Amino acid sequence: MSAPTLTRYTGKTALITGGTSGMGLATAQRLRDEGARVVITGRDQSRLDAAVSRLGNDSVLGVVADTSDLAALDGLMDDVRERFGRVELVFANAGVGVFKPSDEVTEADFDLSVGVNFKGVYFTVQKAVPLMPEGGSVVVNASWTLHRGVGGLSLYSATKAAAHNLARTLAAELAPRGIRVNSISPGYIDTPMYPEAELPEDIATASRNRVAAGRFGRPEEIAGAVAFLGSADAAYVNGQDLVIDGGLVGALVS
Repeated sequence: MSAPTLTRYTGKTALITGGTSGMGLATAQRLRDEGARVVITGRDQSRLDAAVSRLGNDSVLGVVADTSDLAALDGLMDDVRERFGRVELVFANAGVGVFKPSDEVTEADFDLSVGVNFKGVYFTVQKAVPLMPEGGSVVVNASWTLHRGVGGLSLYSATKAAAHNLARTLAAELAPRGIRVNSISPGYIDTPMYPEAELPEDIATASRNRVAAGRFGRPEEIAGAVAFLGSADAAYVNGQDLVIDGGLVGALVS
């Protein structure tokens, strides 16, 4: 996949939570390639350092932060303010996956999932907005499971539905300030949360067979969509959910 030649983010700052791997890291790289100054977060210092090194260090800030911890979010925003002064794009990407039948979900599972997938998104946006100028954009990472009920995903799906509904509601609330809010709903993307090569072959094959495109998506394909939604090219896109799934939800596979 050739590097983009766009310069839509030159002079702009992007904040990506959960930016040490998968969709978050790919998006950070895409935005760097388009000229952005990038802030990424992660919970592990060594993985964060490796990601910052991969992105090139220059104009890249890595911050250890658990998005479910409000004090950590306050510290993150202080670091962003001190280093860059403002942020034009927030990609609320940090998330966890607890995939269990509903009768096996524990209170600890519930607290973790809600804490990261909903509370973390909610307060990431709340605390970032004061740093965002008119024309800023927020993209929330939701999930294709918003659009199709799947057994064993009750907790995960509910938190992602809450995140999407938050995006739609904040789109209306923040519109007078000139800030757009959208969500994305990725399908089967080859990431550490759902690694194609590490899945049992029957599960990987069944997953591919559900997708009209016949394959898993790549993190770089999500990154391109986020870069579009955060840019002026999407200036009239607000309160929407962009499904990026190769036809998993919208196309009937015979």
